[in-house]
Amino acid sequence: MTRLADLTDPVPGGHPGDVDRATALSGELAGQGVHGVVLSYVDTAGVGRVKTIPTAKLAAAAAWGVGMSPVFDTFLANDSIVTTDVLGSPDGDLRLFPDLGRLVVLAGQPGWAWAPVDRVTQEGERHPGCTRTLLRRIVADAEQRHGITFKAAVEIEWAVGQGTRADGEFVPAVSGPAYGASRQIELGDCMADLLAALAAQGVDVDQLHPEYAAGQFEVSVGALDPVAAADRSVLVRQTIRAVAQRHGFVVSFAPAVLAEGVGNGGHLHLSAWRDGTNLHSGGDRRYGMTAEAESFAAGVLARLPALTAVTAPSPASYLRLRPSQWAGVFTAWGRETREAAVRIVTGTLGLRDQAANLEVKPVDLAANPYLALAGVIAAGLDGVTSGTALPEEIIGDPARLPAEEAGRRGVRRLPTSLAEAVAEFRADTTLRGALGPVLADAVIAVREGEIAAVAGLDDERVAAAYRWKY
Repeated sequence: MTRLADLTDPVPGGHPGDVDRATALSGELAGQGVHGVVLSYVDTAGVGRVKTIPTAKLAAAAAWGVGMSPVFDTFLANDSIVTTDVLGSPDGDLRLFPDLGRLVVLAGQPGWAWAPVDRVTQEGERHPGCTRTLLRRIVADAEQRHGITFKAAVEIEWAVGQGTRADGEFVPAVSGPAYGASRQIELGDCMADLLAALAAQGVDVDQLHPEYAAGQFEVSVGALDPVAAADRSVLVRQTIRAVAQRHGFVVSFAPAVLAEGVGNGGHLHLSAWRDGTNLHSGGDRRYGMTAEAESFAAGVLARLPALTAVTAPSPASYLRLRPSQWAGVFTAWGRETREAAVRIVTGTLGLRDQAANLEVKPVDLAANPYLALAGVIAAGLDGVTSGTALPEEIIGDPARLPAEEAGRRGVRRLPTSLAEAVAEFRADTTLRGALGPVLADAVIAVREGEIAAVAGLDDERVAAAYRWKY
């Protein structure tokens, strides 16, 4: 049943045909043995939150939504609550409206279907804290103002553990080397079931393989419009967790499962298009980029210090963002340079008109994917509007540049702590303006709450605090 995301705002009573469509879907789901629908969204801290309804209530949800407090906009990962001037109180209510076009039967959870939601006020207006609505608005504005559409995908890395221990420790479920064939064999049955579940849910998988860190795997999926890509990121993680549980494993998408070593990334891939033509290929700028594609990349690069408050939102994120670990921790770009924060992917000769894209590396899966994509696209579009130029390309590891040369080339370290990232975000009026004051204030309040929650903890205890939150 998976389709592209609906790019229109929900309205009380539903759009014409919504109730009839939901009624038909409800009957179809019941005929497939589906008893409940998971209504899914992601909060400001990056934690997936849900409400569920019986399948028979889908039509009512499509018409009038399902109630949920706005207090979740200021939840921390540990379920503590912080406040802003308008959020965090016990007052008020929102309505969760499922996107029927993205509803899918969960192959890894028999008896359940899943749908992402938009959150609407009781007066039928956009909720200013809804990140899915924000991303949809930014995408729609880009097409209206610039004639630009986007394709996006989120890489997903995760660690597979033997099972939850009473002390919360992580014990890798596999013992083989990085990218090793033995890892694939050890978890072959589980990964085969995962591929089958994703295929049944309409998720096209490009790659699934063992990764570098202990017990780590990665899946790359096909690109969609940004809203659907963010939906897909949430759905794929739900599926990975469910399939692993059925095999007796536990998984963690946390940025740093352990205090040392390579963490779990959630790199964003993004390409801009106009009238069916990829702007990252066939142009007269470096590596075939058009002028707009180059300015888009430059806009993202220029705002990366502030963007890290959105793309790397957890104190544990900064255990992952370390030099020379392919995390992209310097304001640098390069073609196929995996140490650069912004990697220009040209694709293989013969496929470049379809495959060329931009990869943003200082992103992890503690990030709300709707918010991360919204921030990156807003930064890129600011570069397009301003005609921002890319600086000199970096080849190799930026960490090895002498300080004087790095300064001359504008290569500087991204924030080394969440507190530094919040300070950069506070100072970036363009990025905060793109999010709007309600959401921008929520981002700051939640990040500062996370900082306070781990004050005084060493790296090991910070990693442990977030190990099973994502």
